Amino acid sequence: MWDLASQEPKVNQFINETMASDAKLVGNFITKHCADAFQGLNSVVDVGGGTGTIAKAIAKAFPSINCISFDLLDVVNGLEGSKNMSYVYGDMFEAIPKADAVFLKWILHDWNDEECIKVLKRCKEAIPNKEYGGKVIIVDMVLKNEEAGEKSLETQLFFDMLMMVNATGRERSEKDWSKLFYDDCFSHYKITPILGLMSIIEVYL
Repeated sequence: MWDLASQEPKVNQFINETMASDAKLVGNFITKHCADAFQGLNSVVDVGGGTGTIAKAIAKAFPSINCISFDLLDVVNGLEGSKNMSYVYGDMFEAIPKADAVFLKWILHDWNDEECIKVLKRCKEAIPNKEYGGKVIIVDMVLKNEEAGEKSLETQLFFDMLMMVNATGRERSEKDWSKLFYDDCFSHYKITPILGLMSIIEVYL
């Protein structure tokens, strides 16, 4: 899908606008209701940040934090930042700009476990240890089949199928997430449910 978007401007624009619409909702929510996740941070890099909706929201809500929206060249080319928000292009499988925290919204569910581990390794290289404020902040779905009602379970399954059809990924339960983190040598994590089926997951070295 990403290769197609890089070759077809209309597809690229459609994906960017769709992601920006979702990011506006999430950005407004997390800056108001999940401010604790950003306490003590001096810098945040939003990986797969698209046109910068999340980075702009964080930069506006927390003026002391320097924010980077990090994405492919065809996504951020020509975009201009502001005083404490900038754009950087690159490949998250190769390297991620250094920051106190790496932010990943709706990113890891696009990829299979092997690909996620590659991204998480780049995250580890980009952040300092916990005692210096470093962490990975993930906004993604955590499957809860035991507690989900019929409609919620149906929605989870639709998302899971969407990831399998359009990408190489899947939705994950807490057990699945835990295995990813511990297999990649992170020390611990904290999950906080937000916005229905979404959760914010804070992961530490």
